[in-house]
Amino acid sequence: MAVAMMAATALSLTGCANAGSGPTEITFHMSKPEAIGFFRDLVKEFNAEQSDVRVTLDTASNLSAGFLRGDPPDVGLLNYNMEMSRFMERGALSDLSDMPEADRIRPDVQELADQYATYPGRTSVLPYSVAAASVIYNVQMFEDNGLEVPETWDELIDVCNTLQDAGITPIYSTFSEPWTIAQGLFDYTVGGSVDLVDFFEQMNELGTEVGPDSPVSFSKDFKDPVEQMMELAAYSNESAPSRTYGDGNVAFANGEAAMLMQGPWALGEIAKTNEDLKLGTFPLPATNDPDDLKVRVNLDLALWVPEIGDAQEASREFVSFLMQPEIMDEYNATFLGFGTTTDAAPATDERLLGMQEYYENGDFYLGASQRIHLSIPAANYIQAIATGADIDGTLSRLDADWARLALRE
Repeated sequence: MAVAMMAATALSLTGCANAGSGPTEITFHMSKPEAIGFFRDLVKEFNAEQSDVRVTLDTASNLSAGFLRGDPPDVGLLNYNMEMSRFMERGALSDLSDMPEADRIRPDVQELADQYATYPGRTSVLPYSVAAASVIYNVQMFEDNGLEVPETWDELIDVCNTLQDAGITPIYSTFSEPWTIAQGLFDYTVGGSVDLVDFFEQMNELGTEVGPDSPVSFSKDFKDPVEQMMELAAYSNESAPSRTYGDGNVAFANGEAAMLMQGPWALGEIAKTNEDLKLGTFPLPATNDPDDLKVRVNLDLALWVPEIGDAQEASREFVSFLMQPEIMDEYNATFLGFGTTTDAAPATDERLLGMQEYYENGDFYLGASQRIHLSIPAANYIQAIATGADIDGTLSRLDADWARLALRE
């Protein structure tokens, strides 16, 4: 990786190391398994290009334990979710709003982090990469059956019926692992029809008052989308209840279905079995208005620096290094992510192009399953519905869990 800006960004450290005392040592925590090699190379490059800061890559430490002991990593780059947002809302992450890199973040992408939690007066998390997910489809199967990408709910059902009539399984589902249906069919149908930002704002305000008579609730607002989820689930492979994520990737690669409800992380796995399979993506239409089309996203990686770190300047220099446009663009191109900055390069992988327009226009949503605290077994409830549990009763239980959690907090 060529890093032309190193001389301008990393050699100007002042106060990071006392004369004769050696470089300032900082720890960089990054635990995404498939990207460890990529960032290990970046750490080596940074350390070789200057002598004021030395970075050590940490991929195994327990993050919560580190914060609890008062010894968190100096720089973190991790998936940003409900669990991580706990540190934000408690003021454990420092304010990075004065960094030039913060000004480059797209406002609508920064809002994704803010939907989880904020801390007054701080911008503590800088989104680094967004993973956009939608329906993955077999392009050849669609072409062979004269099908176009559906833009409405009715068109989607017509596609499923046409495929089924042709003896093709429309959707390969893997209900054995709860997260696969939570992030797929559930998130797609709910996110495609419910204003999730407004919904969760009201749910957070209601807290302990969430229930059958509250203005919003899972049992009221999610019932119709979940019924849609079950309508689509009926077009799945009969073996869905016993199939895992890995099973689904292999089966889909072998042409056993026309559509798969998975994110970009599955594309590389599918290619291991059939690298020549031509795939595309499209947002699942949950209404009959094409203007409602959106893609599901999550903050694949986000940068932060803890408040109690004693090497703030050195940490910020490394953050600046990581956020150079050419480095961010290379990461996203390699790992099928979407850029978070106003100067980010667009996606070029043909498998992602069906989502590019929606992402560019800000037509995206955080998956509903990502907005529910991990102490509530939402994915297990969704799995239960997919395999036959009562919709009303299960969503009411989700309401009750939400209210109980609010009481404890």
